[in-house]
Amino acid sequence: MKQALMVVGATSHAGKSLLCAAICRMLYRRGWRVTPFKGQNMALNAYVTDNGDEIGYAQAVQAWAAGIKPTVEMNPILLKPQGDMTSQVILNGKAVGRTQAQQYYEQYFDRGWQAITTALDTLSQTYDYIVCEGAGSPAEINLMHRDLTNMRVAQYLNASTLLVVDIERGGSFAHIIGTLEILKHANAGHDLIKGIIINKFRGQESILQPGIEWVENYTGIPVIGVIPYLQQVFPAEDSLDLLERRGRKPNTDLTIAIIHLPKISNFTDFDPLEAETSVNVRYVRPEDDLGNPDVVILPGSKTTNTDLNHLHKTGMVMALKQYIEQGGTIFGICGGFQMLGETLSDPDGLEGEAGDYSGVGLFPLKTTITSEKLTRQRDVNPIFPEDNQVSVTGYEIHQGRTHFTGDSKQLISLFEDTELGYVNANASVWGCYLHGLFENGTWRRQWLNLLREKKGLSPLPTNVPHHRQQREEVLDIATDIIEKHLDLNFFQ
Repeated sequence: MKQALMVVGATSHAGKSLLCAAICRMLYRRGWRVTPFKGQNMALNAYVTDNGDEIGYAQAVQAWAAGIKPTVEMNPILLKPQGDMTSQVILNGKAVGRTQAQQYYEQYFDRGWQAITTALDTLSQTYDYIVCEGAGSPAEINLMHRDLTNMRVAQYLNASTLLVVDIERGGSFAHIIGTLEILKHANAGHDLIKGIIINKFRGQESILQPGIEWVENYTGIPVIGVIPYLQQVFPAEDSLDLLERRGRKPNTDLTIAIIHLPKISNFTDFDPLEAETSVNVRYVRPEDDLGNPDVVILPGSKTTNTDLNHLHKTGMVMALKQYIEQGGTIFGICGGFQMLGETLSDPDGLEGEAGDYSGVGLFPLKTTITSEKLTRQRDVNPIFPEDNQVSVTGYEIHQGRTHFTGDSKQLISLFEDTELGYVNANASVWGCYLHGLFENGTWRRQWLNLLREKKGLSPLPTNVPHHRQQREEVLDIATDIIEKHLDLNFFQ
């Protein structure tokens, strides 16, 4: 094996994903051919590679940090939770079935480990350095014997392993000691832990120093970094982060309300909107008051019919209809687009309980959920808001097929591919299947300018770059900060 580094967390949400991205960028800057890796990821944020393979979005960000294109080998197993202890299993980039937790390990453990080792062997033939991300904690006593993601991978690679702890949670020293003691007792790669990182620190490090010295003396493992709390917003694995993102920008011109569906997915679609200084993005639970935003977004969902049913039960469907009648604007993406139609049919119960469901009824469309999942990159020419502009890029991830139930002339196609998305005649209801649409700077600004015109505001410049440029700048900033607080001798 080539050189390998593993990052595991003393808890979930310790900051592993961002730390791995920063380490990838640090090594890339030093001239290494470096790749990220996560054997098994459980997340509802997904990305589609150039080959049409579905992987976790965090590994795509880490690949971009390493200066390479994402590939399926970087995340051979992706589990997408659907509720009721059930997940869709994505193996080597393709959906292979649904399973409950206990059945998963009975049916997929051996296949999964084979996929992981094959992917690692493939990556080692191309790259000098593999930066692996763990999942949750490596010391879950009831799960260690079937853990595909943490120390089993570290042991396979003989990888130097970093243990990162979130000091904001409190009890960080106990988390460190407890994790190490459990690994030692279980003979599960304790000797591979070569460094400890304390993450999300606020305050004076001198006050923390006695605790650091105690930990180092007790464990014999150096604390190689104390990383400050970073204010930048990065793609999050856990949708609970969304609730922390509300109302932070003063003096904005537009307010966008995103419905926080129970199984919201691909909410990374909205990072470019969050980055617009003139836009305030807030997340609204279906049971909460919608308010009077300038636009409402219905995002993607892993269980579209179940989430649609929840919108009916909470009264949000009625609230959305009233909002449109009062002059509002709604934009549905992927599952949200499907919900805006008249009917959603799931005969095989692939995204919840089987049956036919009444949609919001704002588009003359019907969607049928099929077993064939469509995952592909797209580069398409837009028609609306303005024609003859540069093409837009994005990707599709959906199992639904959408068809007209009424007069197709009621809707305007957004793209030359007329099945990809529509807007109604007065531009109050929008819908499309294209994830990543708002990353296209010119299209995003043209859309925002329609909203601004409606409020009598002057237009924003539309000659702006793709969001990937801003993402690169943020990755560089984060890496610069982290690099100052890590003992770089560890990577020599």
